[in-house]
Amino acid sequence: MSTAPVVERKKVTLQTLQAKKERGEPITMLTAYDYATAYAVDRAGVDAILVGDSLGMVVLGYATTLPVTMDDMLHHCRAVARGAQRAHLIGDMPFMSYQAETAQAVRNAGRFLQEAGMEAVKLEGGREVAKTVRAIVAAGIPVMGHLGLTPQSIHKLGGFRTQARSAATAQRVVEDACILEEAGCYAVVLEAIPDRVAELISHRLGIPTIGIGAGAGCDGQVLVVHDLLGMFDRFTPKFVKRYANLHDEIQHAFTQYIAEVQARAYPAPEHITAISDEDYAALVAALEPHAD
Repeated sequence: MSTAPVVERKKVTLQTLQAKKERGEPITMLTAYDYATAYAVDRAGVDAILVGDSLGMVVLGYATTLPVTMDDMLHHCRAVARGAQRAHLIGDMPFMSYQAETAQAVRNAGRFLQEAGMEAVKLEGGREVAKTVRAIVAAGIPVMGHLGLTPQSIHKLGGFRTQARSAATAQRVVEDACILEEAGCYAVVLEAIPDRVAELISHRLGIPTIGIGAGAGCDGQVLVVHDLLGMFDRFTPKFVKRYANLHDEIQHAFTQYIAEVQARAYPAPEHITAISDEDYAALVAALEPHAD
């Protein structure tokens, strides 16, 4: 008998997430970039799925998220939308899809909903993107903010490092979070900031905060699914907990497959389709050249 928990299949909406914050019930969010992963994550009962521009690093092999394009994001968002029925779906706006011009930002945000089946978009930055957030929200498109370690500003930040560690920089993040809420964001991701700063922000905001490397005081948590599953043997951030070690299991499976093929142990009899002796004899006879 299965011991898996029964997952409520009711669709998760903005109102669902807000109600969870008000009840003090933690929000769960994971990334997904393809149909199969989205299907599994959705079936597990996660509240929200982020199709993050982190796909540039964990799926496409880039060193940063900067090369990711709108076409990349829309392609993967469509796959995720086909796999998920219950979870709230958020598409990450890639670098330079919203920074240059407000009208272009609104059009690009709209494409995530119109063409890719997303229900909201996420963008990075604080006060400098407040005008853009207002315009996108005014167009009827829900916006999730992102503060702290913002990967699209990696060169400005000087690398992947914890942010808001001084009183001055922490104050700016707190102010930016309030500005994003005032601009119309329905939630804010807080990445790689001290736990007490994130908890302070979570108490100050009326909207949910989603932490990643920001401690347990946020209203919810998000992880990159490849990190959670241990898909790589490379370095992972301190805040990541590996719930599985699929890299080793996958490598073992590949190695075993190669060895069995080389030894002609695969495919075995149970993996093949047979033809009867009678039919095979008839086939051979039919292919033999006729005598004169």
